[in-house]
Amino acid sequence: MSKGFKLRRGYSIPLFDLDEEVSKQVVVHQEPGQYLGHVTTVLLDDGCTMIAVYPKGHGRGAIVMKKSFDGGLTWTNPLSTPPNWASSQEVPTIYKTTDPQGKNRLILFSGIYPIRMSVSEDEGHTWSELEPIGKFGGIVAMSDLVKLPPKGHYLAFFHDDNRLLEKGEGGQDKFPKTDDPYMRIYGVVSTDGGLSWSLPRVLVDHPQAHLCEAGVVMSPDGREMAILLRENSRVFNSFVSFSRDYGQTWSNPRELPGALTGDRHVARYLPDGRLIVVFRDTAHLSPTWGDFAAWVGRYEDIVQGREGQYRMRLKKNHKDADTAYAGVEVLPDGTIAATTYGHWIKGETPYILSVRFKINEIDQRLHAALTKSF
Repeated sequence: MSKGFKLRRGYSIPLFDLDEEVSKQVVVHQEPGQYLGHVTTVLLDDGCTMIAVYPKGHGRGAIVMKKSFDGGLTWTNPLSTPPNWASSQEVPTIYKTTDPQGKNRLILFSGIYPIRMSVSEDEGHTWSELEPIGKFGGIVAMSDLVKLPPKGHYLAFFHDDNRLLEKGEGGQDKFPKTDDPYMRIYGVVSTDGGLSWSLPRVLVDHPQAHLCEAGVVMSPDGREMAILLRENSRVFNSFVSFSRDYGQTWSNPRELPGALTGDRHVARYLPDGRLIVVFRDTAHLSPTWGDFAAWVGRYEDIVQGREGQYRMRLKKNHKDADTAYAGVEVLPDGTIAATTYGHWIKGETPYILSVRFKINEIDQRLHAALTKSF
């Protein structure tokens, strides 16, 4: 392995460690002996109400829902949910949508076979039962969702390794064998604000890499879409692919720098136009491998293959890389609320925690570090 390749698999940008800054941490949900897992969040239009959903278990398990009415500082007890949310087989994900007539909804997905969806039309107070969106399955459905130009149109992403897409006969615990195990990114489209979805089609694949868990980043001008991709064979860095026709066609995927190599990327724009991306750190050469990490940079850094501005360890995980399916929200005052699960206490089961901070605090540390180096 050449020296240049080793450097590419690591990173040289500054790293800031927030792990022990307990004043920035809020426990969302902890139950002794109970595994609490993979989280997604949504920030409602009032700018302070957040909803978090996550399974009681590793991906598969009854879906728990909690709300915060103060931007993630405090959280309700687990709220009442439809009975069949207890039958969820995969990571739940939650999104806001608006239909062509202007009706706002929340939609929640649960994957494996078939992919199912639940709908709320009253900002998450009440929900429908989980119902199939079609006769197809998939993993981490939907890893992300993006609004398309026509009002009420959306593109959602999931992945599959040829076990589930059209093969439900294996049931919940057994899946048919396959001679083509490569993971691919699929897309489905809705034209009615997320109530119904098209048949899936392959958007991005690779002859050697296992691509999954697409996280969407729109360009600042809204003309280009990038998806950041987990690479599950662990041979390559993470990947990126671009579309300039709102998801109709995609560029050949290429590897990202080590600085953006991770699992389950979730991106948001900061008030100053920079990006924050949170993920599970899986860079091949990283002092924070397996931890809850964040990257700060610009969209142009992604396009041009640059490392970005800096990285953060938001929280140290104490067991393997079992952490950091996350939600990240940017509040109106600039506060970042990054919420995930992890083994935060050695030897104990994982629980849900939120890290809340403002980016100017980290910028000041960067400035101090750069000043000291001169």
